[in-house]
Amino acid sequence: MNAKWFLRIAAIFIFIHLLGHSMGHSGWDKPKDPRMQEVVDAMKSYEGQFMGASQSMADYFNGYSLILFLVLGMSVVQLWIASGIIDSNREITKKLLYPVAIAYFGFSIIEFVYFFPFAAGISFLAGLFTLLSILSKR
Repeated sequence: MNAKWFLRIAAIFIFIHLLGHSMGHSGWDKPKDPRMQEVVDAMKSYEGQFMGASQSMADYFNGYSLILFLVLGMSVVQLWIASGIIDSNREITKKLLYPVAIAYFGFSIIEFVYFFPFAAGISFLAGLFTLLSILSKR
């Protein structure tokens, strides 16, 4: 398999992550577990000052989740673009892809520790296929 397809596979894994994140985000504040609903209600009920803004913990949670939408979407687009130019711009593309691969390996560790194995596995595979694309261009 060549670098172009490794990158496109990585982009597809990140797109799957984006879809899963969308499903999780859409219902995070309506859990079925009554005790978890108490936690969500508490997160929404109090707004505190932080760096000049008054927001609830639920607002911060939502904001971080929305930022992740953009990061995942940006990653999909960047990897797809890189897949189209890696053959003609090998050295610069490789330099741009190393931090992407490392970041997705880092995401996979964080997701394994703080979230759940499926998300961790998807990020790990995205990092792996990005790294494989770099290594296939040696």
